[in-house]
Amino acid sequence: EVQLVESGGGLVQAGESLRLSCAASGLIFDHSAIAWFRQVPGKEREGVSCIKISDGNHYYSESVEGRFTISSDSAKNTVYLQMDSLKPDDTGVYYCTTVMFCFSDYLGRPEGPWGRGTQVTVSS
Repeated sequence: EVQLVESGGGLVQAGESLRLSCAASGLIFDHSAIAWFRQVPGKEREGVSCIKISDGNHYYSESVEGRFTISSDSAKNTVYLQMDSLKPDDTGVYYCTTVMFCFSDYLGRPEGPWGRGTQVTVSS
């Protein structure tokens, strides 16, 4: 059974940083592409970033390009999202899941399953 567990969220002020973690199990990690999505109540879930574990190819949405950095650690089956220069608009619940494809200009369809997510709140 594929399972992804998010952690690392919290309450920070604008301009500060957070690092989210996504611990994966039940899959062949090095053959996977894993993405971060975020959701704000009343809005659709937004794809933020993804990484193809085998070659490190990655994608960022325009809203986070230059501020967020995605990385992976195959020894720990974990994907990280380093979030710097946080803005109030980054507030939301962040989820990680596997995706069909991940290229530098394309974040593929999420495959699921979805975890509980981790709440990120950025105050102004």
